[in-house]
Amino acid sequence: MTRLDDPTAGGGLLPDEAVDGHASDDGPRMLLLEARDVPLGGVRAMSVRRSLPQRELPMVGAWCFLDRFGPQDARMRVEPHPHIGLQTVTWPLVGEIRHRDTLGSDIVLRPGQLNLMTSGAGIAHSEYSVGEGPVPLDALQLWVALPDARRHGGPAFERHERLPVVPLPAVTGDVAEATVVLGEFAGATSPATVHTPIAGAEVRVPAGTRVRLPLHPEWEYAIAGVEGDVAVREGEGAQPVADGHLLYLGRGRDGIELEAQSDARVFVLGGEPFEADIVMWWNFVGRSHDEIVQAREAWETDAARFGHVVGHGDERVPAPPLPAVRLTPRRRTSR
Repeated sequence: MTRLDDPTAGGGLLPDEAVDGHASDDGPRMLLLEARDVPLGGVRAMSVRRSLPQRELPMVGAWCFLDRFGPQDARMRVEPHPHIGLQTVTWPLVGEIRHRDTLGSDIVLRPGQLNLMTSGAGIAHSEYSVGEGPVPLDALQLWVALPDARRHGGPAFERHERLPVVPLPAVTGDVAEATVVLGEFAGATSPATVHTPIAGAEVRVPAGTRVRLPLHPEWEYAIAGVEGDVAVREGEGAQPVADGHLLYLGRGRDGIELEAQSDARVFVLGGEPFEADIVMWWNFVGRSHDEIVQAREAWETDAARFGHVVGHGDERVPAPPLPAVRLTPRRRTSR
């Protein structure tokens, strides 16, 4: 039986993974990064593959976190845990996920549907797989850092079952499709609430197809490989983007071309470079060490700031110890 019930669970950073981020003024780039395996809960528990943040790339626009859990058979039990300063974006690929939160939400999320939870100054939630035994699960979970104008506000939750699907005319081969999950992409806009200029889209490319993805030159972008044999073409060359890899494109492009040798799927992350340095630790996105300390103390003392997750008793994920050093913003390094 696989469980996800460790103090480091909840989709956040492990205690020794505190990462600080700052959006840079990069021009066009082709920086390929490999996701790392992160065990949640020890040897017997679920593992995730983490593509973002990385030391070379703390953020892409306001996107500051990308995990993939699966594909695997698992019994997922993520007990109530807190968030501040961010939106969680849950995009299931296989299986069903039950979400409960301190606003009273209690829903089952399925592939093709979007859960968007806005923490504001504080929210808590739990995530369970459906059923008592291990089931097939595969999903992307992403975080969006909230700007100053929204991060101190109240929490909110949205579930969207209908999202825009945009045809992408092929350069060669068949028509590709983009599902606009968050923000704006290829002329379509998701109904989900956003607080910064941003793009999040799942793109499916048929085998033997080359397609052009339109981009905003002033935004930065990255392509996350999800499945299939796909590459980004540049000039006469092509950069493969395999499952578990993230290709950072920087800024200054009005488009890129994707080509697929087999049926493929990628997730496009993009947005205007974020307005501020952030400090990330565990499940919190803040601006300073002291802000993180205050949030941790509020959670550990069961303060009203985070509320109580519907349908749960006293079970909750305790916060891990803070590191022995102060958390300070760290700018992106270049290669």
